[in-house]
Amino acid sequence: MIPAPTSPDSVLSTAVPPALSALRIAFVSGNYNCLRDGANRAQNMLVRYLLEHGAQVRVYSPTCDTPAFEPAGDLVSIPSTPLPFGRKEYRMAWRLPRTIREDIAAFAPNLFHISLPLLHGRSALKLARHMGVPAVAAMHTRFETYPRYYGLGFMERPLLAVLRRFYQACDHVVAPCESAARTMEAQDMHSQVGIWARGVDPEVFHPDRRDMAWRREQGFADDQPVIAFLGRLVLEKGLNDFAAAIARLRRENPAFGVLVIGDGPARAQFEQALGGTAVFAGYQQGAGLARAIASADILLNPSSTEAFGNVSLEAMASGVPVIAADATGNSNIVIDGLTGALIPPGDIDGYTGALLRYLADPLLRKAHAFNATAHSQSFTWDRASEGIARIYLAAIAGRPPVSREVILTDPQ
Repeated sequence: MIPAPTSPDSVLSTAVPPALSALRIAFVSGNYNCLRDGANRAQNMLVRYLLEHGAQVRVYSPTCDTPAFEPAGDLVSIPSTPLPFGRKEYRMAWRLPRTIREDIAAFAPNLFHISLPLLHGRSALKLARHMGVPAVAAMHTRFETYPRYYGLGFMERPLLAVLRRFYQACDHVVAPCESAARTMEAQDMHSQVGIWARGVDPEVFHPDRRDMAWRREQGFADDQPVIAFLGRLVLEKGLNDFAAAIARLRRENPAFGVLVIGDGPARAQFEQALGGTAVFAGYQQGAGLARAIASADILLNPSSTEAFGNVSLEAMASGVPVIAADATGNSNIVIDGLTGALIPPGDIDGYTGALLRYLADPLLRKAHAFNATAHSQSFTWDRASEGIARIYLAAIAGRPPVSREVILTDPQ
């Protein structure tokens, strides 16, 4: 039997009150639709939900010439430049220019939602303080962990200090899951961090999306177990750990395939690390993404930088057991021993051992695949949006957020 989910968005029991129609939200994002990733998906789903429930929302974000998808709501472009150092898929705006500040003033928000704790996010917080409007900050990723993947570990402590000053100055702070919230509180980011969880669309991600003909086109035999990587191909996603585990696994059991779903600036490096033994399906979305992940047999997600393990949840909904780093995000999604395995970050022997157990026991894979799909159904986008909507209403009323303990014990 699968335990009750630990994500608060899965246990909220009552509808959001009609007071949402009183909200006028200046929604300040670091990247709203330039890329199709978990954070942008969550932001657009939230804005769509708010608009459907009568709130007024105006989104302010850097934009690009070739966005990944049509944005939800009214999007105002913040002048920006590509991020340097080879990551030009991201845009950077140092501050909110005068034209944007004037647009916000004319919109007359009664709440700021700020999703970026650096650069123009800090400018937005300063504007909120000047206007006397409450600010809710949303944490999407663990920025403080990034320097260690690029030989800049000495920057981690000063970056933590910068993040701490930002979050402590906000009225409310939300994280995507319980473990991320606890981590932020332990880091003294804020005295009480609320939860804005995530969801998965079961109409898109489902075991029935498995496509044996597509697998054969990729060169996989029908009886060959396939280990997948899903995500942006950047170093902070744990590419080196994935490659090391696969190399060690091949010495023990070479009878498996490797499928890499995604693209990014580290692709060439990743291909080399995997020794040319993996199938690279490239960037996928929609039905193509659902087909690719459902056609795998195991997901290995060694990333320890996630605030919420979106790829783990999508794989579970697709009937794929997940071996993941036991870190923020994944620890609130994967149930060790029931829907997959949680391994200490960086533990190559641990990843390899878990993979070997699944390769040796098809019945275990099948049981955990069933459990994974069942557990994923607890995570819905409407419940996730209800959670942060209540925090918005608390912010404009000057109340503290409902405690996570109260939310978790609220009866169905």
